[in-house]
Amino acid sequence: MNRNAVLPTFRLLPGMSIAQAEPWQTHPVTLDSPATSVMTDLSRVKAATVHPTTLLRQAEQAMIYLGVRMLFVVSEMPSIEGLVTANDLHGDRQMRLVHERGLHWAELTVSDVMTDLSTLDAIPLEAMRTASVGDVVATLTRFGRDHLLVSEAGNDSAPGRVRGVISRTQVERQLGRAIEVTPIATTFAEIERALA
Repeated sequence: MNRNAVLPTFRLLPGMSIAQAEPWQTHPVTLDSPATSVMTDLSRVKAATVHPTTLLRQAEQAMIYLGVRMLFVVSEMPSIEGLVTANDLHGDRQMRLVHERGLHWAELTVSDVMTDLSTLDAIPLEAMRTASVGDVVATLTRFGRDHLLVSEAGNDSAPGRVRGVISRTQVERQLGRAIEVTPIATTFAEIERALA
């Protein structure tokens, strides 16, 4: 077999269409469905990322363009420093920073408002494999979160990694109903932000 053979080609005809990516989840789920059916698997879907020095306006535009409400904050791939959500981009915290620093909102960066990796909770992938969507809903509700991370355990040769994301909006879309979530402060930093 010739390793440098020219491949056959042909002329395209009018009416040719572009292949459309299949949605990663096409059928509705129930509370009894496997939890992994509502997880965005980052080994199959590229993670949406942003650099910590990115201006908030640019981060917001990236979210709109990508159709997401959360970005992983990354200086150098693949190490995660934290995450920033659409809710982080506007609100009291940003106004306080603007006032304290004498800045305009347009001068704030992702690093000013992101949630640090050390304060994020994650569900082990092994637990997701035996859980139901109902368990995911209960966890979102219990922690008052719009997003949950799913982690895959590391081993001697490789550290652990974030393997997936659960988005409340995606779960609601797949369930066909809203999930009532009340934000709950779980760390001193979150309590401090809530009181400020």
